[in-house]
Amino acid sequence: MDAVQRFRWSQLPAAAWAYVRRAPGTFIWLAILLVTTIVMHQLSPEALHHVLGSRSTNLHHLREDPFHVLITSAFWLAGGGWFGYFVLFNLFHVPVERWLGTWRWLTVAVVAHVGATYLSEGVLYLAIRHGEAPESAVNTLDVGVSYALAGVTAVLAYRIAPPWRYLYVVGVLLVYGLPLLGTLTFTDIGHFTAVLIGFACYPLTRARPETWDPEEWASSIRARVVAHR
Repeated sequence: MDAVQRFRWSQLPAAAWAYVRRAPGTFIWLAILLVTTIVMHQLSPEALHHVLGSRSTNLHHLREDPFHVLITSAFWLAGGGWFGYFVLFNLFHVPVERWLGTWRWLTVAVVAHVGATYLSEGVLYLAIRHGEAPESAVNTLDVGVSYALAGVTAVLAYRIAPPWRYLYVVGVLLVYGLPLLGTLTFTDIGHFTAVLIGFACYPLTRARPETWDPEEWASSIRARVVAHR
């Protein structure tokens, strides 16, 4: 038994590296987020506000320097800990990148991030023009990875075999749609927009028609457990 355990522990680094290599884009992104999160914890509140503010995809920066902020805003976390996003990236980004390939996965993430940013900020712009939001909202703080995550979460539906796919879609719509019924914010609109963009990315999935059946997966797990008893 000890020899078997030692063998398995010795294989762990190789298994972990094989896991990471199958979704390189996701783990490069997570590594950058880890670095920027560490930097955030070293900064004073004033310095942090300046750093995040200069990378915010707000109306002012989208007008002055859109390319810079659209890129850099995706490498900083506005809320939540890095480990939480590590879990979410492994649940959603990793399977989508493995399934679609790095470039198609990145396309979904970028389109959701950019599209949801512009639509949500457009709604905010209209609110400012109609006096429903203060003029200072043009400099609001808007950084993070949540729009890209929402889009990728949505496109993952096409990887799941029916009828589980439809349950998954309903779950995603509830998670991102229910906040729209409360005190509406531009980020709530952005998240729901990103989900719709993710669903609209179906054409990118046609080259990967294979599906994952949760029932078959559960059966295979049970068979392995029985075989090792």
